[in-house]
Amino acid sequence: MSNNHLLADRINALEESATLAMSKKSREIAAQGHNVINLSVGEPDFKTPPHICDAAKKAIDDGFHAYTPVSGIPELRSAIAEKLNRENGLNWKAENIVVSTGAKHSLANIIEVLVKKDEEVIILGPYWVSYAEMVKLAEGKSVILDGSFENDFKVTPEQIEAAITPKTKIIMYASPNNPTGSVYSEKELRAIAAIVAKHPNIFVLADEIYEYINFTPEGHFSIGSIPEIHDRVITVNGFSKGFAMTGWRVGFIAAAKWIADAVDKLQGQVTSGTNSIAQKAAAVAFTNMDAPKMMLEAYKRRRDLVIAKLKEVPGFKVRVPDGAFYAFPDVSSYFGKTDGKVTIKNADELCLWLLETAHIALVTGNAFGAPNCIRISTAAADEKLVEAIERMKKALATLN
Repeated sequence: MSNNHLLADRINALEESATLAMSKKSREIAAQGHNVINLSVGEPDFKTPPHICDAAKKAIDDGFHAYTPVSGIPELRSAIAEKLNRENGLNWKAENIVVSTGAKHSLANIIEVLVKKDEEVIILGPYWVSYAEMVKLAEGKSVILDGSFENDFKVTPEQIEAAITPKTKIIMYASPNNPTGSVYSEKELRAIAAIVAKHPNIFVLADEIYEYINFTPEGHFSIGSIPEIHDRVITVNGFSKGFAMTGWRVGFIAAAKWIADAVDKLQGQVTSGTNSIAQKAAAVAFTNMDAPKMMLEAYKRRRDLVIAKLKEVPGFKVRVPDGAFYAFPDVSSYFGKTDGKVTIKNADELCLWLLETAHIALVTGNAFGAPNCIRISTAAADEKLVEAIERMKKALATLN
């Protein structure tokens, strides 16, 4: 008998993370003795750079084991502020930075401190799986805008302007984007900023966690660098993707001091300061950028490899992502096809069928607001990527 009726309504209303659910299912299939290639989780397959690990070891040897300030140790907050000024044109000081237990924690903090009951958060889709659930936990309302395949999965300024209501509180987006790999250009972000500037009570939540995985010639642009809306942009970033520090769990926000103070207040009652050793490690990350540059080159090579292979799969509609480490093909041509036993009705069923028949773990685009697509992580060795797509191609050929 289920005891769900004893749980809080907010938990019963919450959806399980599709990426984590698929990863769990793939482990179950692997435990049965199958060679599963897991391309479902967005996790770098590189090791954390040595200079970061050395700083962590030194922190342990030095006995840096005590509680830290809620918003983070001063040297890390200063290092982040300096990086944002130097690289992003964001004029913030250490007092504007709050370090949290991963960028996911940072995003959740901002939504909790800014969104009142029934206020609206405009989410530029396709979107990362947790955005809408975070808004739900804050008792807000998600307004999902669809970026079309034809427009590189990007939402237009006209769509945003049409969606704004008196209840709009935040416009939330990621660039480079998870799951699509799309990158909003400076021109596009300036057009969005011009709309936001007309609405003094609307904030922008810019998720820049994939900043260092950007293949465009222009490189990354931060919307918070635009003076007209600078104080109303909350920039969220972290160390997990660019520095291969997923398990270290260090993320941060950069925002107006009154917002940073509110996050400090909330975090002080929930988690307090982030792991002390991880903070010491992150504090030296920006002193050596060799690893992010090396990883960027590898991700670009893998992107090109995967896209070329996916274009060989009959029926797939493929676009070239400009950032992150995902491919996001439209697979709707396979909906309604069957292997004689199973009929594929949607992307959810296609992903499950590919896991069970070809032993490849992928994520349905439905989880990201794009039901015609599937997400393929390219953060894996070249040979695994090639084998996975060959398995996929072979399995899909059995469908009629």
